Amino acid sequence: MEPRRNILISVVVPAFNEERTVAEILCRVLENHYKKEIIVVDDGSTDQTAAEVRRVNDSSIRLILHGENRGKGAALSTGFKEAKGDIVIVQDADLEYDPECYKSLVRPIRIGLADVVYGSRFLGTPHRVQSLWQYFANKLLTFWSNIWCNRNFSDMETGYKVFKREVLDDIEIKEKRFGIEPEITQKVVRRGWRIVEVPITYYGRTYGEGKKIGAKDALHAFWCVVRYALKD
Repeated sequence: MEPRRNILISVVVPAFNEERTVAEILCRVLENHYKKEIIVVDDGSTDQTAAEVRRVNDSSIRLILHGENRGKGAALSTGFKEAKGDIVIVQDADLEYDPECYKSLVRPIRIGLADVVYGSRFLGTPHRVQSLWQYFANKLLTFWSNIWCNRNFSDMETGYKVFKREVLDDIEIKEKRFGIEPEITQKVVRRGWRIVEVPITYYGRTYGEGKKIGAKDALHAFWCVVRYALKD
């Protein structure tokens, strides 16, 4: 049985020009019954993202503004420093990742089986059919990362990563953009933290719908794997 204790969960939401989806994703996060704080980091948006966050108007939401766009890694770093929870969840501001997965994401940490949980898009759960290029890029990056850290991740690049507070206190994040995913992976492995993967539902969006990661980011991620595998 999952132990019952009054833990605080911090949900960190990096957001850049997500006015179409950020209010809806926040409402979905609020539907979870965990005691929680939601930290939205508006990373220099030029649209109405901040206004949409304020429109939700819930006392558990804190909005932090970056004066200019610094990248997802920088936004997460800001959010992690502000988080006060026992467990910290990364939640993208689009609608690709479903907050209904929180129970399965948090459980391995709550029952003492994990320090870090990755939500895998490739473990047989419902997912939106995506482009073949994106699929192979994700699988190849994961395979490359696995070689360097000697682990068997199925989805290193997942946006759903969950941490015990102590894990984030042990990591200094250097990457400003999407290189944060391989950086975190190599660092948690190097430090010996226990990592568990759980299946999640995933509804990936297209570039026409606002997807931001591109080929340059993928190439940089390959370099980040090597960099952080060899030197912290």
